[in-house]
Amino acid sequence: MKYTQNILDKIEKIAEECKYVIRYERGNFQSGYCILQEKRVVVLNKFLQTEGRINTLIDLMPQLDIHFDSLTLESQKMFDEVMSQVQDK
Repeated sequence: MKYTQNILDKIEKIAEECKYVIRYERGNFQSGYCILQEKRVVVLNKFLQTEGRINTLIDLMPQLDIHFDSLTLESQKMFDEVMSQVQDK
């Protein structure tokens, strides 16, 4: 998978289609992110570059409450690709 802004946008869209809000903020994130489950907010370190943002979102995707059937066809394909990367790690 290439680390481009287009790929980042597609991964962000998966979370947004499942009613998560992704925010980029400053803070002391040991892992580069923080998930507020009750509010469905994902906060990522705003100083991460595109590759870091993509890798962080891929790492946290299994922790999110993603309903595959509620995703668009394009997002389903991207979700499958993301989850295959998670399993390969």
